[in-house]
Amino acid sequence: QVQLVASGGGLVQAGGSLRLSCAASGSIFVIGAMAWYRQAPGEQREMVAVISRTGRINYSDTVKGRFTISRDNAKGTVYLQMNRLKIEDTGVYYCYMRTGGGDYWGQGTQVTVSS
Repeated sequence: QVQLVASGGGLVQAGGSLRLSCAASGSIFVIGAMAWYRQAPGEQREMVAVISRTGRINYSDTVKGRFTISRDNAKGTVYLQMNRLKIEDTGVYYCYMRTGGGDYWGQGTQVTVSS
């Protein structure tokens, strides 16, 4: 059984920073792509950033230049450093992981950006 546990969300003022972490546990033999998605109230879940096993990265245009995704393969962990946060970054952030045994999602962590 694979579990992803996300942490690091919270309440922050616009212009501030947060760092999200997502750690995998369980029987994982190969970790492929890792990513962060977010879902704002009343909106569909959208991709924020994705990083391949070899380190290739893609960002949503809405966060490019402000957010940085990284991963530690040895720890089975993916990070999202979020700088210069905007009110529109508010939402529940979910981590995602593709493994040799399937795709997994974390439980979500709330990020709220206030004015």
